[in-house]
Amino acid sequence: MTVAEFMQVMGIARSTFDDWRAKEKGPKWFPLPNGSLRCRRSSFEQWINSLEAAA
Repeated sequence: MTVAEFMQVMGIARSTFDDWRAKEKGPKWFPLPNGSLRCRRSSFEQWINSLEAAA
């Protein structure tokens, strides 16, 4: 999942994404050799499910 896809699904701005990432909130991200960030969909789904369970 790209950062743009994540922001669209979550309905957040880039500044919010950067803030969450700095605070280590959200799914795990990893850099590609070209420097862009990616998140595995399975990691995203686990993170979303953990939010639902905590609510």
